[in-house]
Amino acid sequence: MTGPAEGDDVRRQPEAQLATMTMAVPGGEPEKPARAKMTKRTKLLILNAISVVGGIGIWWTLALTGFQFPTPPEVIETGVKLWKSGLLQEDLAASLTRVLIGFLAGSALAIPVGFVMGWYTVARGLFEPWIQFFRTIPPLALLPLVLVLLGIGEVPKVFVIFLAAFLVCVISTYQGVVSVDRTLINAARVLGAKDGTIFVRVVVPASTPFILVGMRTGLGSSWATLVAAELLAAQAGLGYRMQQAQLYYDLATIFVGIVCIGILGLVMDRLLLLAESKLTGWQERI
Repeated sequence: MTGPAEGDDVRRQPEAQLATMTMAVPGGEPEKPARAKMTKRTKLLILNAISVVGGIGIWWTLALTGFQFPTPPEVIETGVKLWKSGLLQEDLAASLTRVLIGFLAGSALAIPVGFVMGWYTVARGLFEPWIQFFRTIPPLALLPLVLVLLGIGEVPKVFVIFLAAFLVCVISTYQGVVSVDRTLINAARVLGAKDGTIFVRVVVPASTPFILVGMRTGLGSSWATLVAAELLAAQAGLGYRMQQAQLYYDLATIFVGIVCIGILGLVMDRLLLLAESKLTGWQERI
């Protein structure tokens, strides 16, 4: 009598395991993970708000206790004046256009080059020494040479931004390709997948997080390069406006430029984070 009963228990074990797994997939109990995720997101938003308010409070306190800082109301008043005069819109449009063109062009070229370097040994051997060579040279160090060769128009400023974004993103993409788990590639080959299919279905998705991290880092480098480029050769832009304000010791205008760059950079970074969450939803996050 014991044997059949034990056999029935053994046969029922897969059913019990299946029932347990069912509880973990949609249709089981999805409310708890969703609620936990929402709670974590709400907590982060609250902490972000506290951080912003605290930072402004520290800034205001320093301005009132002897530091040569303009107060937040003074910066807002100066920003409103620049906006009404049309200078702020002109500077925002000029700087944002340069960053977008240089950053998007640099990232668009860096991604295929990084894929080729990571996938083909010949390409890696040919390209990597030059990329590593130029990566150690700050793009701004090349600005005097670029100005001599390309003049003082928009091309040299966009080029150094392009270079800054490209060098960061290409290394990140390359690292993403070479970091793909070889077990996944070998498993795909065992299942009969060709190299093209493996590249599209395995390598590209696995490299996407690295690419987006490289793009976020390249975005910061693009803004840093832009401001320095506008300090040297520009007739409009946030960096140019800050340089002009420095000559007249106009700290409020300098702060307006800093705040605008920070806000624009933050918004663009959040857009990349949103794209990352959509493209890498399969990735586990803390």
